[in-house]
Amino acid sequence: MFVDRARIYIKSGDGGNGCTSFYTEKYVNNGGPDGGNGGKGGRIGFRAFKNKSTLADFKYAKHFRAENGENGRSRYSAGKNGKDLIIEVPVGTVIKDEETGRIIADMFEDGMTVFVAEGGNGGKGNAFFRNSRRQAPHFSQAGERTEEHTVLLELKTIADVGLVGYPNVGKSTILSVISAARPKIASYHFTTLSPNLGMVKVYDDSFVVADIPGLIDGASEGAGLGHDFLRHIERTRLLVHVIDASGSEGRDPVEDYKAINRELAGYGEALAKKPQIVVLNKADMMQDNELPAKIEALTGKKPVIMSAIIHSGTEELIKTMYAELRKLPPVTPLEYEPFEYSKPDKESFSVVECDDGSFEVFGGLVDEIARNVVLDNYDSMQFFQRRIKETGIDKALRNAGVKDGDTVRIKDIEFEYYE
Repeated sequence: MFVDRARIYIKSGDGGNGCTSFYTEKYVNNGGPDGGNGGKGGRIGFRAFKNKSTLADFKYAKHFRAENGENGRSRYSAGKNGKDLIIEVPVGTVIKDEETGRIIADMFEDGMTVFVAEGGNGGKGNAFFRNSRRQAPHFSQAGERTEEHTVLLELKTIADVGLVGYPNVGKSTILSVISAARPKIASYHFTTLSPNLGMVKVYDDSFVVADIPGLIDGASEGAGLGHDFLRHIERTRLLVHVIDASGSEGRDPVEDYKAINRELAGYGEALAKKPQIVVLNKADMMQDNELPAKIEALTGKKPVIMSAIIHSGTEELIKTMYAELRKLPPVTPLEYEPFEYSKPDKESFSVVECDDGSFEVFGGLVDEIARNVVLDNYDSMQFFQRRIKETGIDKALRNAGVKDGDTVRIKDIEFEYYE
């Protein structure tokens, strides 16, 4: 099954919790805090793999989670970091964030690896919070929690040459005679339902040709899955426009040429501007001897005359494609600004007065502070109150109009404010 689009859900690993522990040993009383830090959560990454040709693996496997960091332990033992999770995708896969539509990565080369989501940091153990005034902290820090993200995968075939044209004009037959590819061939429309790739060898060199399913009128607007098909020739350097020279099914080859070019232009200017070689296939049954001259008048270039089914004109087409490719720049990845799922800004916060007269504080800084809070622990609450003043949250609350006795909510912590 050929699948060229998928939606998946990714989540990097949570950080492990810090440990609250005190040193114990025979004949040693009142040992100090020795709780270790939690391990960091695993990252989420993608790797391009040339032996994959479809996104069918993601038809049912949709949720991907990296390993969480281990919790800290006593004797200053830190928890192990979570293992990274690397998701394998075919070369040519474009990864996008569903919410913003931004490109995260273009997996352009075999073996290319991109990490898109960092794991959560591990929480600090109680040994970290020991100081001259707080000799025996009975609290530790929770590990950092990460969010799940929705990602879109879109496969865009990477080839040097793309074969385009109406259905049943002989594109698959051409691919089969110029390369070792063996696409399904039959004399009915839409025999080809997914892109086929073939390696063409010429002299001591080679190039890749993609045969996409036939286009129909309105393809640029999505008719006949046109968008799905046209996507696979966006990256090509050269188009080979195949026309049925026999005029079978009552078609006009010149009008077919114009119509397909209108569809290419409708899909995008870049596609319309790609250099083309026009091939008049099925020339052994050509009815209009003036057809090559008519096409040359339209394009300014002589078309390649061939009949693929009897291997006539095959060498001319290969040499013409190769000569044209040597003039063109190599296939390049998409242009995009690097994007990575970032963690919240740990320095920012906002104060909002709610409709009921209470005040709520939220933001990355608040999340970071709240990780340290153990509600039923005196040391922890003292640490929390001091951080509220040190970070400016207390001042911001007063500037927002909070008065003694007002209710303040910070994450899951709710209290009455008193200066």
